Amino acid sequence: MEEFDEKEEMLKGDKKLPISVLIKRNMKYIKPELGGFILSFVLMLINVGLDLIVPYIQGQIIGMLSLNETLKKIILYVILFFVIGVGNQILLYFSAILLQKIGQRIVFNMRMEVFTHIESMSQNQFNEMPVGSLVTRVASYTASMSDLFTSVLVNILRNVLTIFGVLGLMMFISIKLTGIMFGFLVVIFILSFIFERVVTKTFRNERKYISDLNTYLNENLSGMKLTQIFNQEERKKQEFEEKNQALRRARYMLTIIFGIFRPTIFMLHMLAIAAVFYFSPSFGLDSASIVTFYICVSKLFNPIENLADQLNNLQKALTASERLINLLDVSPEVLDREDAIEIEEFKGKIEFKNVWFAYKKDEWILKDVSFVIEPKQTVAFVGATGAGKTTILSLIVRNFEIQKGEILIDDININNIKIESLRKGIGQMLQDVFMFSGDIRNNITLHDESYSDEEVMDVCKYVNADKVIAKTKNGLDTEVIERGENFSSGERQLLSFARTVLSKPQILILDEATANIDTETEVLIQESLEKMKNIGTMLVVAHRLSTIQHSDNIIVLQNGSIVEQGNHQELLAQKGYYFKLYQLQFESLTSK
Repeated sequence: MEEFDEKEEMLKGDKKLPISVLIKRNMKYIKPELGGFILSFVLMLINVGLDLIVPYIQGQIIGMLSLNETLKKIILYVILFFVIGVGNQILLYFSAILLQKIGQRIVFNMRMEVFTHIESMSQNQFNEMPVGSLVTRVASYTASMSDLFTSVLVNILRNVLTIFGVLGLMMFISIKLTGIMFGFLVVIFILSFIFERVVTKTFRNERKYISDLNTYLNENLSGMKLTQIFNQEERKKQEFEEKNQALRRARYMLTIIFGIFRPTIFMLHMLAIAAVFYFSPSFGLDSASIVTFYICVSKLFNPIENLADQLNNLQKALTASERLINLLDVSPEVLDREDAIEIEEFKGKIEFKNVWFAYKKDEWILKDVSFVIEPKQTVAFVGATGAGKTTILSLIVRNFEIQKGEILIDDININNIKIESLRKGIGQMLQDVFMFSGDIRNNITLHDESYSDEEVMDVCKYVNADKVIAKTKNGLDTEVIERGENFSSGERQLLSFARTVLSKPQILILDEATANIDTETEVLIQESLEKMKNIGTMLVVAHRLSTIQHSDNIIVLQNGSIVEQGNHQELLAQKGYYFKLYQLQFESLTSK
């Protein structure tokens, strides 16, 4: 079987964790449910105890039949056997229900904690973590943890107690015959140890291949349109086949291992039973004792076989726990300070003081950038791709942390403002509008039911999004398919304007919001932008200089530094970098 480099699957911050750490970290989920676990343990002890009485009763019934005991006595034992059997199943039912409730509560809380933690991460951290791996951890790994709390731990404990209980009963019947059986047990435990080591390594590879496949699927299903446009279906099919084959081989290897282990255990089981019947007469056992011992042997091998499976499931759960804990241990890069304050409303003044920023160490995107934007101003950022325009907008809402300098809003360092408060006062409209599956209403309100339909429609009219809604049959109830593919880019943009304005921000950010828009929709968008200028401070990034000519200030960036700033006429008069950009676009338009 081919090896899979563990580092390829591990996320940033992943590390090997000892068992003691995993147990300690999981105790916080177990402690609130400790009472339920104790009750379940008590029920399990009673269940195991009753289960050990059954072989003895069966043996006694066989013995009485062979000795021609009275029918009344036999019937009493049969009734006792039936009552214990039914009672045992009732105990199993209540124990299973109790464990399922406990386990599902634990996993629900764990899944919520992991998802909430992921939400708190910065955009930079998401860039370093494949979405497929995150999905695997939130969905698959928490399911493995569910198995741990609902069945694995309890079954391991039940099997261990059953093994010791059965051995005790067997020793009570015949120490010599139990000694022979113990020899079989030693062989089984050695085989189980080897099996556990081999299956652990194979299982780890399987989990890594699953994560790799999920990551590949997530990326390529999202980019399927591009794959079809460039006729890359065959190549993608081959890449998927390679990953699918790797997972198939891992699963096949697991099947082979279990296919060898289980028949071997069964063969030893049959040999042990043969040994019971062969040696019993020479050890002076009567028919009742032989039957009881025979049943005990079966009850001994079943939990041993189950124990091997449960150890495999335990390994799955431990691997899942390790991955989840590693994810939870990744500290968000952007956090509120302890003394961070709430801001009810911004006036809209924004200031950059000697800001330096790099996504990677020493690869500076912004270099000593300083500027001031006054309240209610409309300021545009222009420059070549990679000049740092979008980065500036991302830094204002703290998607990333700067390395040097200060960013202030209303003369308050944004690091001293709570992130939720900061982002609540800033409305962002991006070039790539993301639409959720659902309907138009929930895409505008983001499921905030405090907004009435009248409020939503008023905002839509304000930004001209009502014209998009008017084209639909069901109005605000119109279905939005995944990513809003049933709307044009311009229509999605107008709906995003409504989404932003509805939250009543005091600062508006538009990052290429008018790019790739058809002429008809662009007119609507330009009308909307003129209205939105009255809302508050507006920051605009646009490649088309015609859309920013009426800005109060235009900041020109080149290689991460400000090279010019002023209004449109002032910059043209300087005949510098902005003038050249304007000439290039003007010539491009007139040549068409």
